[in-house]
Amino acid sequence: MPDGLSLNSGGMQTTQVLIVGGGPCGLMLANELGRRGITAILIDQKPTTAFSPQANACQARTMEQFRRLGFAHEIRAMGLPADYPTDIAYFTRYAKPELSRFSRPSSGEAQEVIKTIGGSWSAAELPHRISQKFVEQVLYKHARQLPTITLAFGWRMDAVEEGPGGVEAQIANVNTNEILQIRAQYIFGADGARSFLRRQLGFQYQGDSGRERDFMGGQMLAVYFKSPVFYDVCKGPKAWMYTTFNADRRALLIAVDGKDTFVFHTQLLPGEDSDSVTDERAIAYIEQAMGAPLPVEILDKGFWLAGRALVADHFQRGRILLGGDAVHLFTPTGGMGYNTAIEDAVNIGWKLAAVLKGQAPEVLLDSYEAERRPVALRNTGFARYFADSIGLYKPSPAIEDEGEVGDAARSRAGVYLANHAASEFNIPGFTLGARYDSSSIIARDPAASPPDMPSVYVQSGKPGGRAPHVWLKDGRSIFDTFGFEWTLLSFGASKNYVEDFKAAALVIGIELAVVECEDAIARDLYETDLVLIRPDQVVAWRHRDTDDRASSVLALATARTVSATPNH
Repeated sequence: MPDGLSLNSGGMQTTQVLIVGGGPCGLMLANELGRRGITAILIDQKPTTAFSPQANACQARTMEQFRRLGFAHEIRAMGLPADYPTDIAYFTRYAKPELSRFSRPSSGEAQEVIKTIGGSWSAAELPHRISQKFVEQVLYKHARQLPTITLAFGWRMDAVEEGPGGVEAQIANVNTNEILQIRAQYIFGADGARSFLRRQLGFQYQGDSGRERDFMGGQMLAVYFKSPVFYDVCKGPKAWMYTTFNADRRALLIAVDGKDTFVFHTQLLPGEDSDSVTDERAIAYIEQAMGAPLPVEILDKGFWLAGRALVADHFQRGRILLGGDAVHLFTPTGGMGYNTAIEDAVNIGWKLAAVLKGQAPEVLLDSYEAERRPVALRNTGFARYFADSIGLYKPSPAIEDEGEVGDAARSRAGVYLANHAASEFNIPGFTLGARYDSSSIIARDPAASPPDMPSVYVQSGKPGGRAPHVWLKDGRSIFDTFGFEWTLLSFGASKNYVEDFKAAALVIGIELAVVECEDAIARDLYETDLVLIRPDQVVAWRHRDTDDRASSVLALATARTVSATPNH
């Protein structure tokens, strides 16, 4: 289906889902729906995908989701060169000696390293340091190839009205002002912090709207620039992120391509405001952080507000659902804002498809807010903690002094910053550990939930969390054996019981892949002989009671029945 929209002979476009917003959340949902044969139109008022870097890291769970869709390898091949270190380095100024460094493997090493480290990092994929602009290009490419998906950039939403059987939207071409009407069964708003749909619904952000800090607590300037001599002027070895720590200009700088392109973020100081930041002044700020002159070509610049940890009071009403920045705003410490948005899309994608295909009742969609809003509160809370850790820690007045007092100040700062980096950038629990324990479509289980800590991840087969991961003896990730839809993972379970599940799935009309696994380590992780895994790779049920009927288990997981007592 070609890009763009035009009036059909009836004067009304029709689709099953209208997606508003063409960032990572909207594009990911387009891929989820298109892979399931659902028709969707995606609109975005930008002319194309992002030009300037925004988010700069794909966390491990996001990379696992891209692996599930079959293009994690494409994304890992983009951005920084394969041998480029993804370290986080701290300086008083970039042209001065390092204070500390937190080392991380390069993208070329990632797929071998992940098979050896285990423990909290038992995962199919390591994080990948990459600009959001590259991620969007891959998501766009794959969505565009799906025959049921229409991508229409350069269109804005002007009006929306929900009726008894669907939603009607009026959209306008931002260049020609052409007006179109679209009728959809559902609308998903991934239209960002200024979401038209959120405002139409009257939903309000709640939480921390702007905590002041020495850094990451106020209006921030972002500058996307080129400088072919940065690596010659910087005193440290190459890194992915460079952070300054001084009393004049705190900043962070991220390598975009490992050659000559970077994005620079600094907090505006008292007396500085966005209206006065010319290109010349932006370059002066970069040179102030550099501690030396630096030839710079500015590609783009913009402003954003740090210090926020906000979650909307609702994520859905009727046939309109919201995700991404439209319902949660992060200070980017911990790098989970865009990654949380990806998980929003994954969660709602299989549910919308199940309802539209008649595999589940509409009440299934109520589980979207019930599952994702608590995770948004959790994730924004962790991000706020990291922002406090770096932003409330102030430089000593002697941090740039010569002599033993300055040396001691730099040594103290180096130790603190190294510990901070370990807590902010080694976060398997943050990225892998979110759970849906209270969801009505998750089976009750008497086992205790694992602890929820950013830097520690404890795998558990208890329903409600990510399926435990293990590398199988043949070298495959256990996730690679799962079906795209539902998976029944059997560790020598009764053949009759397995057949009952296959028959029950056939009645409902869902696709159920049966995976026979003889791996003893995997069996020990799941602590059972039979496990039902959802399309988003979340454990929905595991065999604990011989009286569990296959039809009842699937009915609960697809909201055909609702558990009277939520799982805790």
